[in-house]
Amino acid sequence: MELWSIEGNSQKLDGGSMFGNAPRAMWTKWARPDELNRIPLATRGLLAAPLDGRTVLFETGIGAFFDPAMRARFGVQEERHVLLDSLRAAGFDHTDIDVVVLSHLHFDHAGGLLAPWREGAAPELLFPNATYVVGRAHWERAIHPHPRDRASFIPELPGLLQASGRLALFEGTHSDVLGDAVRFHRSDGHTPGMMLAELRGPDIRDGEAHGGVVFCADLVPGLPWIHVPITMGYDRFPELIIDEKQAFLGDMAARGVRLFLTHDPGAALVQVVRDDSGRFVAHHHTAALSARPIDGALG
Repeated sequence: MELWSIEGNSQKLDGGSMFGNAPRAMWTKWARPDELNRIPLATRGLLAAPLDGRTVLFETGIGAFFDPAMRARFGVQEERHVLLDSLRAAGFDHTDIDVVVLSHLHFDHAGGLLAPWREGAAPELLFPNATYVVGRAHWERAIHPHPRDRASFIPELPGLLQASGRLALFEGTHSDVLGDAVRFHRSDGHTPGMMLAELRGPDIRDGEAHGGVVFCADLVPGLPWIHVPITMGYDRFPELIIDEKQAFLGDMAARGVRLFLTHDPGAALVQVVRDDSGRFVAHHHTAALSARPIDGALG
């Protein structure tokens, strides 16, 4: 199995919102804000092929579905659908994708499912040959959002996914679509029912897979958030996400599972370890993956 990092549209969001209660004097050491106090963010997908004989895309980025006013509001930098360009550069088309896995349905992770905005045109679903895999608990959140995060969802998207006839909801640690090849870790701190997909590594010891890759979604959106106390203002339950990160990163470090980061502008893949003080730190930063074998994904 080989892996590609697939860049989507980039965006700029308020640094204070991205770093929660961390003071500006601290977070500006990690990310340089612009004149509007916004920091640059990637929206990056992970492509795996062949995964159990199929071409699987983990997330689609923010895409280009916003109209110009909303694109400006949320700091989306490009008008075109960058993820489609990135797929083509890797030798794929959106019609080649057999499975799209979505950790959750916030627009910066699922917006790339939609065709670019056109004035007067209704939203149109892309990836016509793909099964869309979503955790059932988060699906319930998406169709019945709380007022606190209603704006994070695309109102038309659930209906389009259902109408496709290719929506596959699942519960627990595995989906019927992907079987044992992908193990899911549930996280509720950012949004209820978010599912982090771990691509099983080739080294199996005592019944546990070692050396794989996990799509961290918004549990660990980028390098600064590996520091356990750092959370986003967008997180629904900050104390819970801290507890979840502590357990999750401890597991990944113990099993040598590498972290795939969707929002970090400079690092797609890292190895997480504990330093002498017990704090989690990132080693072996890899900016991009291109047909990299899963057992040699660190550069």
